[in-house]
Amino acid sequence: MSEHYAPVSEHLDDVEAARTEGRRKMDWALQHMPILQELREQFAAEKPLDGEVVGMAMHVEAKTANLVELLALGGAEVAITGCNPLSTHDDVSAALDANDDITSYAVRGVDDEDYYAAIDAVIAHEPTVTVDDGMDMVFTIHEEYPELIDTIVGGAEETTTGVHRLRAMDEDGELNYPVFAVNDTPMKRLFDNVHGTGESSLATIAMTTNLSYAGKNVVVGGYGYCGKGVAKKAAGQNADVIVTEVDPRRALEAHMEGYDVMPMEEAAKVGDVFITTTGNRDVITREDFENMKDGVLLANAGHFDIEIDLDALSDLAVDEYEARDGVDAYELEDGRRLNVLAEGRLVNLASPIALGHPVEVMDQSFGVQAVVVRELVENGDDYDAGVHDVPDELDREVAEIKLEAEGIEFDSMTDEQREYMGSWAHGT
Repeated sequence: MSEHYAPVSEHLDDVEAARTEGRRKMDWALQHMPILQELREQFAAEKPLDGEVVGMAMHVEAKTANLVELLALGGAEVAITGCNPLSTHDDVSAALDANDDITSYAVRGVDDEDYYAAIDAVIAHEPTVTVDDGMDMVFTIHEEYPELIDTIVGGAEETTTGVHRLRAMDEDGELNYPVFAVNDTPMKRLFDNVHGTGESSLATIAMTTNLSYAGKNVVVGGYGYCGKGVAKKAAGQNADVIVTEVDPRRALEAHMEGYDVMPMEEAAKVGDVFITTTGNRDVITREDFENMKDGVLLANAGHFDIEIDLDALSDLAVDEYEARDGVDAYELEDGRRLNVLAEGRLVNLASPIALGHPVEVMDQSFGVQAVVVRELVENGDDYDAGVHDVPDELDREVAEIKLEAEGIEFDSMTDEQREYMGSWAHGT
């Protein structure tokens, strides 16, 4: 295994300026990340990751960078690359690469070949722990470097799409080391998916287009946790929300929340803004484009760029041009223009001005990542190969750190209450 792909510092013209600006972004974020601040103190003092090598494929921007440094403070050697070619901030990547304990291969805007070459370069460090957002690192290790699996204690997966892929891999008996489904834990799902995806997707679309939601029909594809967040926040900005779903319970839930529910082919005729959040492919297709109004906005908030069928849209278009930074207009034969944001990639991270989820939200998610990595290093032998839920006490630990930082106190159960809740002997 060789390391052909160079770290980010060799790709940039003015490395020092980039490092300074990247550090400035990281410092701003860290001010607003009380969980990581507390864990930094603990990890620096206790060095729970001493001697470990952490291989990461994540969105390399300021908030993630503070998690990366936290793991290094805990004693690990860290190698990282991007998990989306358009979400990397080169300056932040350069700031990480300046740390003696961290090598960053993340470069913005790379093609597919370099994207995977960078993943190979991370794997060349022979990680003992993997931290993924989308599962590309786990997949590549299993496919191309299975000899490393014996020395990997485990991994963590951040996002819905990655967990779906992992569970499918596990069901097929192909996942050969333990991976924690960080995405599925309450401290991630309830906040990151709802508040994070909801707020950042809508904010990015608004800033990219300079358009309002008020009075518009916003079509949300999928009513999982991310879809719920987008719908709730869009309604809060005075949009009329339409939800499309394939699951009858989620469709009913959206209906009872007061949203209009209809098939995408009907929503296509009335929607002004379309935001896909399903994690599946072909959510908006050729038939839908044919029915859409002039000037619609098409955006994706799912991990991969396959929710909006851009090949079909290209086939229909007689002209394609960049209408604004981050907005590609597809002009159809009859003159209608359909506007695609961020090339159909994850809009809140891949748009030119995208900043990703709010800092406070990612503090929670990355806090869970950090304690999970610590758990794997300390108790990895307790976990068999496969997907694991995050132990509830770790999730609670992160919530308690955040509440304490916010000065919020909460009740605890008495011994009598705990006994009552744990007993089946109490009748009427």
